[in-house]
Amino acid sequence: MKQVVNDLKKILHSNENVVIACSGGPDSMCLVSLLLQIQKEKKINIICAHINHNRREESKDEFQFVKNYCEKNNIIFEGTEFKEYKKENFHKQAHQKRFEFYKQVIEKYQAKYFMTAHHGDDLIETILMRMTRGSSRKGYIGFSKIEKKETYTIIRPLIIKTKQEIQNYNDKNKIPYVIDKSNFSIKYTRNRYRKYVLPFLKKENPRVHKKFLQFQDNMCRINEFIVKFVNTALTKCLMNDTLLITEVIKLDPFLEREVIKSYLELIYQNDIDLINEMHLNLILEMIHNKKSNESRNLPLKRIAIKSYDTFQIKKANNIESYQIELKEEAKILGFQIKKVDKSEEKSNNILRLKKEEIEFPLYLRSRKHADKIEVKHLNGHQKVKDIFIDKKIPREQRDEWPILVDSSGNILWIPGVKKSKFDKEKEEKYDIIYKCSFSKEKKLCHEKIM
Repeated sequence: MKQVVNDLKKILHSNENVVIACSGGPDSMCLVSLLLQIQKEKKINIICAHINHNRREESKDEFQFVKNYCEKNNIIFEGTEFKEYKKENFHKQAHQKRFEFYKQVIEKYQAKYFMTAHHGDDLIETILMRMTRGSSRKGYIGFSKIEKKETYTIIRPLIIKTKQEIQNYNDKNKIPYVIDKSNFSIKYTRNRYRKYVLPFLKKENPRVHKKFLQFQDNMCRINEFIVKFVNTALTKCLMNDTLLITEVIKLDPFLEREVIKSYLELIYQNDIDLINEMHLNLILEMIHNKKSNESRNLPLKRIAIKSYDTFQIKKANNIESYQIELKEEAKILGFQIKKVDKSEEKSNNILRLKKEEIEFPLYLRSRKHADKIEVKHLNGHQKVKDIFIDKKIPREQRDEWPILVDSSGNILWIPGVKKSKFDKEKEEKYDIIYKCSFSKEKKLCHEKIM
């Protein structure tokens, strides 16, 4: 363990606060003992963060074991207990809760470093599991020895050591620890790799963990190299969280795929593991097919939306139909419809009405199936659906777009898009003027149809 200690001495400085995730198991107790050695020279402040997940009877005893060890060795102890979980996906919830707790402890002590006891065997298991399941290029890296975050750095000092080397060190130095029996249950995927795959690899090459470290280092370098090109390409293809299809399809097929992956990572962030090759291929197919408008469901209630020459991923709105009375002013879904005293505008953003020709009150409502409007200067009716298509209104915005009707059901106006025969010219007689303005998102959409 001399190399681990020497590596840490080069990184840590006196009086720094170091938070360590400590379960009380052999790996984390080994790391705590190494930090105690460094503390004698560097005078660092060690904070042990321990979590009781309340899933096993021994959890309370393990909590007390770590607490007692910390008190005996003058280590700051920060413990918490999780009592409630939703029924679905315990492991994902536990991971999120752990992350939140560790972050709180790091912020509380303004720690510069956060350490975990992941070792070389863990790295092999992680890489093999992701290769088998399928992952991103970043996922195949596994995890790094040093990972920089915004305000702190994660360090995994034991990544260069095997599980057996840690066990030998603990036995030799009589390091106390507790055993989590669930680590031996083959109902968990990682444990099956640990029991069946790793022994075979180590029999083939006792130093196989060194080969995986080398693989990880190479993947890190490759990833850094590729990311530079992908980020440059993504900048050209992305505008207001929307991909420009005309720019995406200009790219080399490999770079195109990587740009889509990066876009997905921006959207899904910590949940990117929910996206697989099937989703990626689906998105590429949408981008390259000849359909002008198309949408597909994605994980976490998100929708992939192709609208003419743009592609974006949005949260499913589940917008219900609506109807509100319009008097002086109304705001709804990014639109503001307001009565004004005068206006010189002639655009579709202004509507002039003569009271005696319409029935009050007036309403703003969502569109209905088979809606038709008697368009100004046009003999006859036109379907609202066809107007939206002609004006290239994105499909996901069509159900949001307000339509002004009177109490007789006459469509008077599609704000910003089309006026009915009830609209008056400036030179004609009228009693009411309504003006439409838009939120930033709706304004961008409206500018495209002008």
